[in-house]
Amino acid sequence: MFNPKRQQLQRYLGHTAKNLQQQLKDFRLYDLGSYALNRFSSRQGYHLTENVAYGTANKQQLDLYVSKSKRYQQRPLVVFVYGGAWSHGDKNTYRFVGEALTRFGYDVAVINYHHAPQHKFPSYVDDLALALDFLGRHQQQYAVSTENIALMGHSAGAFNVASLLYHPRAVACMQLPFIRAIIGIAGPYHFDYLGDQLAQDAFDQSVPYQQVMPYYFVKENSIKHYFFLAEKDQIVQDKNTFDLHAELLSVGNHSHVEVIRRTGHISIMGSFASIFSRFFQTRTRVIHALDETFKDQRMH
Repeated sequence: MFNPKRQQLQRYLGHTAKNLQQQLKDFRLYDLGSYALNRFSSRQGYHLTENVAYGTANKQQLDLYVSKSKRYQQRPLVVFVYGGAWSHGDKNTYRFVGEALTRFGYDVAVINYHHAPQHKFPSYVDDLALALDFLGRHQQQYAVSTENIALMGHSAGAFNVASLLYHPRAVACMQLPFIRAIIGIAGPYHFDYLGDQLAQDAFDQSVPYQQVMPYYFVKENSIKHYFFLAEKDQIVQDKNTFDLHAELLSVGNHSHVEVIRRTGHISIMGSFASIFSRFFQTRTRVIHALDETFKDQRMH
């Protein structure tokens, strides 16, 4: 006998189960680590504005950390792009990045962006360009400056950062002339994504990787490039970085590579947190790179 209430309950339970399955699928072990790092990160030394919409889509939001430090006459802005194989991640889990950078006088924007498989390259790069231009138009409103920008990315985020500069087509971004440095952490810049379990959903499989990877579109500029590798990375091959490094040097660009000892693909990012600064060189080396880039802006 047909029972509408029972059928409604079954539909509800089925929907709830699917949601739970999706949440479990989206969850990663390093999320737990990020939540822990955030919990131990100081709430002092910066002003945080969350969920700033830089576009009209739900994913087009950023968190803005404005430093209270007087280290710089005009604080440089670091725009951070997280990793997660282009299919996972959230700005909310990277408060520890904002805290670690603001204590040295840098303002920080941590952006969300569209994910695979619903979205493919170059949507991630377009989101980054859109976020940068939003910050440029609203810098007075949020008390930041976009005259001196450093782009910083981990893993897939490092690819996005490099691709904004070295892309098969010209990216429409008004802030490109103000980018002074990129910080790439364990990034994939030169690899074949065809059939790659982690990356295949993020790229059109009918387009050869030679028409996508930033390695193939390097051009001369004055931007400083700093690349950091995890000594024990089991996910992204070091060849990605060394290939791009060699190509940058071949056209006369600045490029510098360092290996962070005792870190893996995920832990190199976790080790950036201030609570680990005594045990790993990640934060120290990144801050050194930023200080070297913006030394002329320092207060004397």
